[in-house]
Amino acid sequence: MFEQLGEVEKRFEGLNRLMSDPEVIARQTEYQKYAREQSELAPIIAEYKILKSIKEQLAGNKVLLETEKDPEMLEMVEEETETLKSGKLKAEENLKRLLLPKDPRDEKGVILEVRAGTGGEEASLFAADLFRMYTRYAELQKWKVEVLSESVTGKGGLKEVIANIQGRNVYSKLKYESGTHRVQRVPETETQGRIHTSAVTVAILPEVAAVELDINPNDLKFDVFRSSGPGGQSVNTTDSAVRITHIPSGLVVSCQDEKSQHKNKEKGLRVLRARLYDEMQRKQHDELAKERKEQVGSGDRSGRIRTYNFPQERITDHRIGLTLHKLSQVMEGDLHEIISQLSVFYQTEALKKAAS
Repeated sequence: MFEQLGEVEKRFEGLNRLMSDPEVIARQTEYQKYAREQSELAPIIAEYKILKSIKEQLAGNKVLLETEKDPEMLEMVEEETETLKSGKLKAEENLKRLLLPKDPRDEKGVILEVRAGTGGEEASLFAADLFRMYTRYAELQKWKVEVLSESVTGKGGLKEVIANIQGRNVYSKLKYESGTHRVQRVPETETQGRIHTSAVTVAILPEVAAVELDINPNDLKFDVFRSSGPGGQSVNTTDSAVRITHIPSGLVVSCQDEKSQHKNKEKGLRVLRARLYDEMQRKQHDELAKERKEQVGSGDRSGRIRTYNFPQERITDHRIGLTLHKLSQVMEGDLHEIISQLSVFYQTEALKKAAS
């Protein structure tokens, strides 16, 4: 696996030289292409240099162990050698993870869907809190969030919200967020201080461009109707809301957030493409089908991937056994530690599969 890394290092050094060339810098498109490649190679080369350094030190220690006569010096070299061997194994594992084939969807934007499950109004309120958490995380990542559709409850909760998130490596960071999220807290309406348990489902779908998925216009049925809910005077007086049915699959998408029928149609098609693409992936790969079914779940309290316990300021991800006591920070968008540990876990699982 590591045999070609010498050539990769030469390429990396060549990219650094190219990006220092004033003529290349002047050609922005070319420069950005090299910058992307350099950025992708940087973590691999950094880990490769660590591995090379450790190997050089181990080689030097081997010579010392064969020639050194001083018992104290020999003991020190032996201890250092054991530490270096441990570091070598760690560097090799890190490199294996970095060299795993990348999911081609990782760089895509996503369609985020958050829906209230069991728990009534409290589930809707938590759906709103959860969506705000993802919005705050997106802001910290400098991503752009666009609400495509939402259904608001009377108390400020969300029955459902669908949003498009655009930015760098959005899907790679959010793809493990799909599933049932359980909340344990005392609702504002609870007079006796009892803790209630509610559930919200999250789905993360990679966004699909029109050129990636060719939909036959004859397979689509469009219905227009008058929007309901808040939105201004024209909401209930014009047929601006759009319902799109994909006849072969039976998938239905509705969008009524915009006053313009055209804009609602455009937003609805973006959601439909993402869902159809996901459906195609499920049919093509049995394993993905099982994974997607497990991701979304039924919306009840079982099958949860994560629990948010407000009285104890605790958040637990059940897939990797991770518990953190900083729930307030997480709800403000501090998801870095959770997402990082999930990525390492699933990359390690992928390594095991690759090795078997």
